[in-house]
Amino acid sequence: MRSSELAELAGVTVRTLRHYHQIGLLPEPPRTSGDYRTYDVGHLVRVLRITRLTALGIPLSALPELLETPSASEELLEELDRQAAAEIERLSARRASIEVLRRTGAAPDMPLELSAVHADPGPDVPEEMVRFEREQLILIAHLLGDEGAGELAALLDIPNDARSAMTAMAQRYYALDADTPDHEVEALAEEWAEQIHPLMATTEARGTFLPSPRTCSTS
Repeated sequence: MRSSELAELAGVTVRTLRHYHQIGLLPEPPRTSGDYRTYDVGHLVRVLRITRLTALGIPLSALPELLETPSASEELLEELDRQAAAEIERLSARRASIEVLRRTGAAPDMPLELSAVHADPGPDVPEEMVRFEREQLILIAHLLGDEGAGELAALLDIPNDARSAMTAMAQRYYALDADTPDHEVEALAEEWAEQIHPLMATTEARGTFLPSPRTCSTS
């Protein structure tokens, strides 16, 4: 049979067959007087074995030994099983993350630990405020690391009435400009302090403290 026929029967491409020849996985068949390769059933079986082994995740570099000595596969299969288990765990964690983001409605670029904090800001929250808060949380989560981001989420897990009050104050903050009287700015700062102090006390009482931010080296 010709290269195209072998490729079709084995479910590969002619280019793949040529690659197997180049790296020594598939012996070169005899050629016709017209310099065409002619394959037999033995070549087909060889290609099918290669296809089966690569489907298991076995690298091409390990195939020569396995093709000649199938019993040598035990240790390699154990390693492949460990890799497959790790991949399943990674994909399961990804699906869990996607489920949380879909359930909370948080932006996909938001750290998972903080997704509930930033989810559904409400129609009355200015777009600039939503964007700024999201960018702040992304930066802070990066500096704190996974553990610190989780503790920050616990710190920000406040009652709905307190969250509503702080959102209202944040809206007032974003409305400040150069013409805002000093006494209004000072009054807003005092209201912030009145809201923050009880929350900090509650956080300290339940033993939630944020770790020191990790340092970011620059070159």
